[in-house]
Amino acid sequence: MKIRVDRQMCQGHALCNAAAPELFTLDADGYSNVDIRDVPAGMEDAARRGLLRCPERAITIEETTTPEQPHG
Repeated sequence: MKIRVDRQMCQGHALCNAAAPELFTLDADGYSNVDIRDVPAGMEDAARRGLLRCPERAITIEETTTPEQPHG
């Protein structure tokens, strides 16, 4: 999973950071520092909480899948 923040849409509400500070870091003015970030395993719910808290809808989540290993 990857999170993407459209920094032009970000208005500095910092609600994503309040929901998941380990994923959504802020600059000195309170705007998101995240452009694209890989979400560590186990942090998917935190990423979704940050996405849901953004009033500007500046955050998107890209679900990534790992290729299946061949059986054999």
